[in-house]
Amino acid sequence: MARAFACLFAAATLLRGVYAIGQESCVSFKSSSNNFAVVNNKKAAPILLSTDDWLGVQLAAANFAADIERVTSVTPSLSNFTVAATPTAPASSTSNSTGATPSSAADSQVLAAAAATSNSNSADATPSAVAVSKPPTTPPIIIGTLGQSSLINAVVKNAGIDTSSIEGKWEAFLTKVVKNPLPGVASAYVIIGSDKRGTIFALYDHSEQFGVSPWFWWADVPTTTNDNIFVSNSGCAHGEPSVKYRGIFLNDEQPALQNWAMEKFTNGTGAALTGSPFNHFFYTHLFDLILRLKANFLWPAIWSSAFAVDDPLNQPLANAYGVVMGTSHQEPMMRSTPIEFSLFETGPWDYTTNSEVINSYWLVGAERARPYESVFTMGMRGFGDLPLSETTDIGLLESVIANQTEILQNAFNETDVSEIPQVWCLYKEVEGYYDDGMRVLDYITLLWTDDNFGNIRRFPTIDERNRTGGAGVYYHIHQQMSLSIARNSSRVWVLNVGDLKPYEREIEFFLTYAWDASVWQPSNLSTFVTDWATREFDVTAADATKVTNIVANLTRFNARRKPELLNGTTYSLVSYREAETVQSEWASLLAESTAIYNSLPKGTQPAFFQLIQHPVLASANLANMLIAAGQNNLRASQARLSTNDLADTVQQLFEQDFEYEQEYHTILDDLGYFYWQQPMTNSMPQISRVQTKKQALPGVMRIVPEGTMGAWPGDNPNDCAQQYSCPNPTVFLDNFNPISNFYIDVGAGGPAPFTFTAVSNSSWLTLSPAKGSISPSAPEQRVFASVSDWSKLSAGQNFATVTFNAVASGQPDLAVPVMFVVTKNSVPSGFKGFVEGGGVVSIEAAHTTRTTSVQGTSWGELPGFGKTLSAITPLPLSDATFAAGAGPMAEYDFVTFDNINGNATITVIMAASLNANTDENPLQYSLQIDSQPVQTVTPIGPEIPGGVPTGWETNDGWVANSDNPQTFNVTLNPGTHTLKIGVMTPMVVIEKIVINLGGLQPSYLGPPESILV
Repeated sequence: MARAFACLFAAATLLRGVYAIGQESCVSFKSSSNNFAVVNNKKAAPILLSTDDWLGVQLAAANFAADIERVTSVTPSLSNFTVAATPTAPASSTSNSTGATPSSAADSQVLAAAAATSNSNSADATPSAVAVSKPPTTPPIIIGTLGQSSLINAVVKNAGIDTSSIEGKWEAFLTKVVKNPLPGVASAYVIIGSDKRGTIFALYDHSEQFGVSPWFWWADVPTTTNDNIFVSNSGCAHGEPSVKYRGIFLNDEQPALQNWAMEKFTNGTGAALTGSPFNHFFYTHLFDLILRLKANFLWPAIWSSAFAVDDPLNQPLANAYGVVMGTSHQEPMMRSTPIEFSLFETGPWDYTTNSEVINSYWLVGAERARPYESVFTMGMRGFGDLPLSETTDIGLLESVIANQTEILQNAFNETDVSEIPQVWCLYKEVEGYYDDGMRVLDYITLLWTDDNFGNIRRFPTIDERNRTGGAGVYYHIHQQMSLSIARNSSRVWVLNVGDLKPYEREIEFFLTYAWDASVWQPSNLSTFVTDWATREFDVTAADATKVTNIVANLTRFNARRKPELLNGTTYSLVSYREAETVQSEWASLLAESTAIYNSLPKGTQPAFFQLIQHPVLASANLANMLIAAGQNNLRASQARLSTNDLADTVQQLFEQDFEYEQEYHTILDDLGYFYWQQPMTNSMPQISRVQTKKQALPGVMRIVPEGTMGAWPGDNPNDCAQQYSCPNPTVFLDNFNPISNFYIDVGAGGPAPFTFTAVSNSSWLTLSPAKGSISPSAPEQRVFASVSDWSKLSAGQNFATVTFNAVASGQPDLAVPVMFVVTKNSVPSGFKGFVEGGGVVSIEAAHTTRTTSVQGTSWGELPGFGKTLSAITPLPLSDATFAAGAGPMAEYDFVTFDNINGNATITVIMAASLNANTDENPLQYSLQIDSQPVQTVTPIGPEIPGGVPTGWETNDGWVANSDNPQTFNVTLNPGTHTLKIGVMTPMVVIEKIVINLGGLQPSYLGPPESILV
């Protein structure tokens, strides 16, 4: 990659264009009587705008013209069209930006820098607008902002365009073909924005539909070319976005993004005062990306950087492009703290002892930002994103915000500063201040946060949803963004994107959802990725579906447990074939991704590698390496010669990671983590080796039945509780176990080769293979045992013995018997439901037997959510609550066989969620077995203000394990039963149910789903 450095919802009723994501299409590539030619027969429609429009509009118009050229290789003319003098309408009231016309030497410098960086975004040189007054002979495209562009004002008047749908609206637009827009012009395609970003978004909306990906520069996505482009006469339109301020936060940007920017945008030396490489050359590319994604807001890079100080053009260029700037949750009043305070001020960052210096420091930030469109972060935290001192009290923080309000009044020379956007970020201990009663002025937006792991800590209560400042959300979010919309947390959304890559797809969905949440529903989640794949890689519909499946599984596998938290025993090495299944899943995923990658044109492969192939390669490599390390250490404890082969595998996979890293030109952050920061070097997981020339004490053969960490013959601490003189192994099978066979590994215990036979004393037990040869070059053989004909077995328990015999030259013969207990059960006549197998009933929550609806609410599926299949949650999203047993039900019929004195446990696996309705209204659901008493389940205990509940953040806590299991003791005699899970409060998300009848084995993903009859 030339520039590289190293869940979704959707709606079925959309009319999508080939390259459009989440928007109505008005673009086609074939002529008809109902469309307008943007380019036809190598001739492009001229583009007209006026010099009094916003500079950001002029820049976007130049990029729009360049996008047309990218698609068609035809360059449209771009002209500043002059109309007869008319009174200039006032600038749009929805922006506090400066105008587009330069009025000073500094403004001229901004214009020059903007033009230069705009040129760098183009394939070649961006067309420059020239001043003309003669009407074009070809029907033109006329661009402009309502109330700002004299050209658009004239067109609206001449053509009688009804603009009521966008007048006074925030970032809305309309487009259409109109007759007689200007004297001498018979018709034109008119693009009108309600404000400057409305116009900009209209242009980039069309660019995307033409086939230009927003990521064409950042991810090297090639533009799909077409000879001609047409737009429908009725055009496209969009109202106000769902979220007012929608943006990203560059954070933890060292070392990847910072090193890359130093190489690409500096001569090797960063900013004079900070050394930061994040200058205006970097940021203008980022501004362009943000606007193409229909976002409008940015918290800039924070570590070792100061946005307004590193480059004096950063702040005015953001405003010129049309990007609203803010500073992060811990940087008040538009100053990069602690960097700027350490550079320019004296004394401690302590408001109790140094308030005069701090107030003066904040005043400079407010005055510096005054000419530009900004959102001010209010309040105060400690240096380096830390809490203030333990003595900090609410009174002090209330005085901080009161003084910040006075500072804004002085800086803006306004008594009423309620129209200046302000946020108070309720992050960690700051939320605790709010919970303890601290309040701010009603017009300040409350920015709710997550727990640093993607779980929103709290949503506004009903009483909090009518604040004039509204509410918003900051940090890593997925499924819960729909709840943010439902709870009116839609004033400001900021997504912490780390160092930007490799989260392109997720960033785009977050911002697309914020742009128009009404489009997306859980029912067709996958269409976002399908449309994204079509746009990015220009693949067929069939291959786009394959890419969607690849992405779904990639994100699911990595979300089961974050890669930096994986280890060699995360996935069970002995239960339910879990580790082998995970490896098989990664192998299938890699094969699918590689097949698509190899089928693509060479020009498209770099983008696919960045966005799909490398994440799959690196993730699969990591998972395989860690599982192999776990298997290596287990086999060493079992005295198996194959230990050494696995050690070699781990070594090879560890080195392979660097090869992938080199191919991606960056650092892979997955290996060697032991806390949140990247390691100073990657480190291989610990491995063991056994001596290759020495025979194991028990003899040449090692027998390891499935489901055990032990090994026979000889003593092994895992063979039995006594750990020595243990009996021969016994294994269990039944006819409703979802794993229908059983394996026994036959392994070498040293260098001596041997042959083995496996002999059963029962004809109904089939062995495959029944014999084999073991040697240092082939140290393992897996023998599968299965019942050939269940009709030959009696009801209940049946017994068989398989004897493994080893013969080796110069060594004593060995014989290891393995006892099989095989149980044949039968289901009651007419029963339909899940059947106990292996002493367990395991049910995916979405596989209900029946559901009920109450007051319009019922359990609905979240496809793809969770570790194994999906999840259910109360839908539609509302504030409805129900008494225990009175709400909508998800019911599951099942049958049990084992008589364990009626004692059983039920584990309901819920998504790792917090009491986002407040601890006073905690998450709850009801649980009932048959006609037994209804239980109220409150899975999340209370938390200290600003903290998290017990069990949340530990190494094997709910967050690390990506779930919250709740286990209950119940009475279950053999027979048919019904489990009922009832809605009590919104936001509960349930993934899986496991009923343990005595056979449950420890595992990470839980037992495979039971057989359904």
